[in-house]
Amino acid sequence: DSCRNFHCKRGKVCHVDKQKKPSCICQDPAACPPTKDYERVCGTDNKTYDGTCQLFGTKCQLEGTKMGRQLHLDYMGSCKYIPHCTDYEVDQFPLRMRDWLKNILMQYYKRDLDTSGFLTEKQRSEVKKIYQNDKNLVAGDHAVELLLHDFEKNYHMYVYPVHWQFHRLDQHPVDRLLTHSELAPLRASLVPMEHCITRFFQECDGDQDKLIALKEWCHCFGIKE
Repeated sequence: DSCRNFHCKRGKVCHVDKQKKPSCICQDPAACPPTKDYERVCGTDNKTYDGTCQLFGTKCQLEGTKMGRQLHLDYMGSCKYIPHCTDYEVDQFPLRMRDWLKNILMQYYKRDLDTSGFLTEKQRSEVKKIYQNDKNLVAGDHAVELLLHDFEKNYHMYVYPVHWQFHRLDQHPVDRLLTHSELAPLRASLVPMEHCITRFFQECDGDQDKLIALKEWCHCFGIKE
């Protein structure tokens, strides 16, 4: 099977010609396997697709067009009304996001005490310092004032979680720059709950080059140079 070890990017499938030579062609959206309701996704064109196969197959067929360049995965689930994000809300967003990242690491660390594998040894040693800090703000829906006070008082506990999340997303390729597709796993799952996340990341891109550099990312979260 010539296609066995032949990799195609999302939206494309392997095709073998008469000479048994493999190549990548666009996935026919109509040929995508059936999906369940919970597997539906919303595109940036505000259209609901029956799964990522249909979305990326459609994007591939539009390759080279303005519509194709602008079409991305927006969020998981059918398209719904997303409220407008106000200036006040986008200013407060990094406070909640920082706290959320820190608490995800806390959860991973606690799970690792029973079953290792969530964090590497180096990551565990970094998170251990935060976990053992008796001044830790416990997970919960805290007032903005409390989150701001905790960040100012315990600044060092937030630096690693912010860097850790960037490293987690910066994978294809690892170049200290986040593309729209690298941000998608984080954005796509959070958009329905955190309606400011899209505007937040747009404003993070200070030089408007459609890439978020590590320096821009840290600046957005209030991490000093």
